[in-house]
Amino acid sequence: MKIGKVIGSVVATQKVDSLEGIKLLLVQPLDENLKEVGSPVVACDTVQAGYGDVVFYEGGREAALALSNWFNPSDCTIMGIIDQVTVQGERKS
Repeated sequence: MKIGKVIGSVVATQKVDSLEGIKLLLVQPLDENLKEVGSPVVACDTVQAGYGDVVFYEGGREAALALSNWFNPSDCTIMGIIDQVTVQGERKS
């Protein structure tokens, strides 16, 4: 799993049937110190995350399996909202 921060939303008026009703969010990947790494990704939201939330997400085939209709083209899905990150006893969030 990966850590990221929700930085926006994506609106798609046309999408495949298997993604109908799924909210799409823009997620900025973060490292273990909650510093930005890489480019933002579009992720399906399964947990009602919102702008500014730190989340954990999965990519690849596992991302598609997290949705109710598992036969879908999702390559990134938010699995949970993070309340706190602690690295070697130091709280990061």
